[in-house]
Amino acid sequence: MKDKTVTIGLLQQSRNKSVGQNLEATIHEIKESAKRGAQIICLQELFRSRYFCQSENSNEFKLSETIPGPTTTVLSSLAKKLEIVIISPLFEKRTEGIYHNTAVIIDADGSIVDTYRKMHIPDDPYFHEKFYFTPGDKGFRSFPTRYGRVGILICWDQWFPEAARLVALSGAQFIFYPTAIGYHDSDSIEVNRQIAAWETIQKAHAIANGVFLASVNRVGKEDELTFWGRSFVCDPFGQITAQAGGNISESLVVECDLLKIEQTRQDWPFLRDRRVDAYQKLTQIYHDPNV
Repeated sequence: MKDKTVTIGLLQQSRNKSVGQNLEATIHEIKESAKRGAQIICLQELFRSRYFCQSENSNEFKLSETIPGPTTTVLSSLAKKLEIVIISPLFEKRTEGIYHNTAVIIDADGSIVDTYRKMHIPDDPYFHEKFYFTPGDKGFRSFPTRYGRVGILICWDQWFPEAARLVALSGAQFIFYPTAIGYHDSDSIEVNRQIAAWETIQKAHAIANGVFLASVNRVGKEDELTFWGRSFVCDPFGQITAQAGGNISESLVVECDLLKIEQTRQDWPFLRDRRVDAYQKLTQIYHDPNV
């Protein structure tokens, strides 16, 4: 049987206040991961900067950039030189007054394949993303690259099974979740339960859809939040095949056997047995049992 192994890389990093230093550190890790064999490399959510959404501050809009723009120019050149695919989350300036939390897919020839704009935008203490980001308007899709078909969902998207299902149904072999998730000191007694829930929901997406799943988080203390790292890759049966630590910058490079997708879907034919004729009410905000 023909080998269908694809090697993916996840860059879990801490961030400082220097956008330039952060970009240099990321470029270094991309090169190192490529040397280790990574063909598709995914960066963490809003990788260029610290997580600025902890407060509402109009000065932070200065961090935004256009796509194409300065960062995609650098990463496109790097992708072409190394013949790798790069998934780069950015603070996108679409036009004056419209900004998105966006991931750019750059193919191994340096071309921009497309973008995904984060659809679910949180508004919680220290996660004031609605102040900064307009919800995405491009839907849930997957994208062809030289090494495989990738789906991208961003952080808060990871809690919604509908999003993962739609991405999988569009042909994704991988679902990547660039992420910035952590906890405030006041929640420290709950953090282990939070991490367990975070891992469980994503492993469930891999199982329910028969895809490889890769979640890449940032790590370290930034102002009021501590980001818990623990980036991981799991196979279509939900088994974690590699995981980073919880308090260090670390890059994962993981081989994924794409033949496992078909094998798992044959053994667990969830997609076959769906009752799509009976799911119409999923499009309602609430199904009133009295109506």
